[in-house]
Amino acid sequence: MRIITAVIAIATGTLILLGYFFEAFTDIQTLLLNWAVILAGVAAIVGIFNLIAVHADKIRRAEKGSVYSALLLIGLVGTLLVGMLLTPRHPVMQLLLNGIILPVEAALMALLAVSLLYAAIRLLRRRTDVMGIVFLLTAIILFLGSATLPFGDMPLFGTLIHPWVTQIWALGGARGILIGVALGTLTTGLRVLFGVDRPYGGN
Repeated sequence: MRIITAVIAIATGTLILLGYFFEAFTDIQTLLLNWAVILAGVAAIVGIFNLIAVHADKIRRAEKGSVYSALLLIGLVGTLLVGMLLTPRHPVMQLLLNGIILPVEAALMALLAVSLLYAAIRLLRRRTDVMGIVFLLTAIILFLGSATLPFGDMPLFGTLIHPWVTQIWALGGARGILIGVALGTLTTGLRVLFGVDRPYGGN
């Protein structure tokens, strides 16, 4: 069985790879990629059902935090029903998106930013080094540069330092991370293609 799964994975990866270089394999590449999209959608549905089962079990056992589980399930089912009955472009769906989902996402990102700053301060209390100081100073600069004030952007921080840090240093770091992710993905794909790694059927 392991040999069969390895042969299927290697053949599929080879056909998809050949589709990028030869037109004769374009149709079968498109077909295989469409199958992959369908499988990813099925996996997402399975994940949603697993999420519902886990939180429903929490509610049934009346565990700590089961109220939040109930709110999660109510929001999930309600949004699903509204989305199925209406279209995503319907005004009610847009109201849900702009009035609930986007503000919650913004609040979570704000909490993440404050948590990172707090973590940097705690890091400096435990271990003071150059990288910790640089991290804390960068976070403070970005906070001051992103602050919305009644009279506009904060002088120097919002007009000069903040754009320089975000558009040069942060953008360069993000590109480096993306290059690293691409190289890691390429390496993993080649290892699966050559049968070195077999996550689909064991080693």
